[in-house]
Amino acid sequence: MSEVIVNGITVLFAGQEHLKYAKDVSYTIEEATKDKNSGLAKRTVEYISEKIAAGKGIIALDGDKFAGFCYIESWEHNWFVANSGLIVRPEYRGMGLAKAIKKQAYELSRLKFPGAKIFGLTTSPAVRRINESLGYKSVPYREITTDINFWKGCVSCVHYETLCRNGFEDCYCTGMVFDPDEK
Repeated sequence: MSEVIVNGITVLFAGQEHLKYAKDVSYTIEEATKDKNSGLAKRTVEYISEKIAAGKGIIALDGDKFAGFCYIESWEHNWFVANSGLIVRPEYRGMGLAKAIKKQAYELSRLKFPGAKIFGLTTSPAVRRINESLGYKSVPYREITTDINFWKGCVSCVHYETLCRNGFEDCYCTGMVFDPDEK
């Protein structure tokens, strides 16, 4: 199990013992979606629990208190892996946790799906910079998964109508991809 310590906070691959945090993660994401600039989509407790149980989550813990989270999921027969749901509780922002969580999501993606293109969508300039530091490049949406089930995950985002109006080709988020074949 990979883990790093950032300002005394442990960032690690989530396992069964972390299922108890799913409610906090879901609530924190839901609170963040109230900011129309966040570009985050809501995720249920059950959905977060599924990601944790499947070994596809990254969690940041301050002792036994949830500080941040992200998860991965694969699309198109594992050709694409999304790093999604990045959230850091407000009181832990500005400490480098988002970068540490994204690095762990990247490592988990490479471990589980070594040949896959890794992608994400973000409205955050800070997350764009983190992604760029990991080798991601900004790309048009047509260069990320075309799997309609991925795009269904955007339904609860405040910008979903814009995404639909643009035929799933453009929205407020920047599409970013890491292609292992380009390294």
